[in-house]
Amino acid sequence: MLHTKYGRLDRLEDLLPLSLQILRFKMVSLRRKAARRGEYGQLSADELPLEDRRPGPEDQAARRERVERLARALGQLGERCRKLFRLKLEGQTFAEIQALLGAGSINTVYTWDFRCRQQLLELLGGSWEAQP
Repeated sequence: MLHTKYGRLDRLEDLLPLSLQILRFKMVSLRRKAARRGEYGQLSADELPLEDRRPGPEDQAARRERVERLARALGQLGERCRKLFRLKLEGQTFAEIQALLGAGSINTVYTWDFRCRQQLLELLGGSWEAQP
């Protein structure tokens, strides 16, 4: 390859500067490639701080207030609505709820569910989130 690509070089002393130039080009190419990949700005995985996924004190307090507000509103609902919500939270389907509550049709259960949710929303002040 030296004879075909660098046939113009006839002395051995000319190969040293050429080899150093090729080496310099290769080093610059590797540095450019590493910079393009972002390898110089990378941090070790051991140095990265782990994200704390636990809710903060504000989130915990807000959640506690929402749960208390919801519990108060659920306590004001009628027995059928409380039972319907309990069955839904247990994972029962509307057909299973129909059989358990003795409803005439599944549409009756749908109507009860809609009315109970509307009543709960009214007891919560018209919004699922707390009003400031």
